Amino acid sequence: MEEKRPMDDDLQRLREERLRELEARIPGNPAGVIEITDDTFQGTAKKHPFLVIDLWAEWCGPCRMVTPVIEDLARDFAGRVTFGKCNVDQNPSVASGFSITAIPTLLFFANGMLVDRVVGALPKEAIKARVMRVFSVG
Repeated sequence: MEEKRPMDDDLQRLREERLRELEARIPGNPAGVIEITDDTFQGTAKKHPFLVIDLWAEWCGPCRMVTPVIEDLARDFAGRVTFGKCNVDQNPSVASGFSITAIPTLLFFANGMLVDRVVGALPKEAIKARVMRVFSVG
């Protein structure tokens, strides 16, 4: 039996991560919204110059109201701003790392740095205006 090397594990992890990113962009997936996990957060924040992460949970009613807004905005800003979702129940490190005490919370990152946050379920136009102001995109 062939012994598995640590590099093989790293390659497999990278392949799986890349596959998840590609699958997130396939039509039928929610508008290219990517899934953010405790494991992928750092790399994703560094990789995407403008990133908005929706921190949510399945049991959260207001979070369900924000989901279609995030999907619409991901389509509206495709190629300029990346949108992701992070389930706080499944990814406690991201939530605790940013002292998330209420959801939904949107975190705005520019070049890997947190530059703004929004707490609560805001209407699409309010979030869109915030994205445009924070990232200077139209």
